[in-house]
Amino acid sequence: MDFSKQHMKFFLLVTLLSLFPLSVKASIDDAKAAALAKQNACLGCHAVDKKIVGPSLQAIAKKYASDPNASAFLKNKILKGGSGSWGVVPMPANAKLSDAELSLLVGWILRGAPSTN
Repeated sequence: MDFSKQHMKFFLLVTLLSLFPLSVKASIDDAKAAALAKQNACLGCHAVDKKIVGPSLQAIAKKYASDPNASAFLKNKILKGGSGSWGVVPMPANAKLSDAELSLLVGWILRGAPSTN
């Protein structure tokens, strides 16, 4: 094998290994967010991929995908509740969630609530 092929293989290996911690962290955050959603009864009204009482989490991600203010808007909506974004059915407030929990949950929702399996 010539010198440039060896360097290319080494570069690819280092690149892949450098991305591994990011995927592990995302997976851990997704698991934490899914557990948080379950603990706070979010999944009683929202499913990942279908409408129940409220819209699916994937539909929410799609609706707000190009909105630069989506994170702040959704954190406020989860914290204070309300209605009007998806119809007249009100969403209850989740005022006991910390800002860190809201950020974790909203990030997961905006990524389409990826599976933790």
